[in-house]
Amino acid sequence: MQISDVRAAIATAASAVVLPDGIGKLTCTGYTPDSIVAPHFFVAEYTQDYDKAFGRSKDELEFTSRVLVSRSDDQASQRILDAMLSGSGTASLKVAIEAARGAPGEYALGGLADDLHVTRVQGYRWYEHEGAQYVGAELIIRVIGNGGT
Repeated sequence: MQISDVRAAIATAASAVVLPDGIGKLTCTGYTPDSIVAPHFFVAEYTQDYDKAFGRSKDELEFTSRVLVSRSDDQASQRILDAMLSGSGTASLKVAIEAARGAPGEYALGGLADDLHVTRVQGYRWYEHEGAQYVGAELIIRVIGNGGT
């Protein structure tokens, strides 16, 4: 798997989220940006386990991604974040990202990986990014694919 391509594909999948009226569009990047336009989703750190199957045929990656929401109104910001962290609905990041798994028998992320799964949310808290405060959380995304490509 080519890490940069996988990161970009996850960000593209996340951009399918539809936020409530008046919120604007979720901006997304496959890397940690210097500055953001909130609400913003980005793919940050990752761990990689090599050789999960014989002959470099399977690697497993675990991406930590973050979603940050402007805190102009604490309660409204948390409602927006809650909608994106929900397991269902048009604003759900889990639904949007896992839609990139493809149909049964298809490769995930447009052929870049064998499969992916949003496994958990963690770190729901205030974040500082480039000197500004946001409410946010981390989503953990597990991706498996061919280690030899």
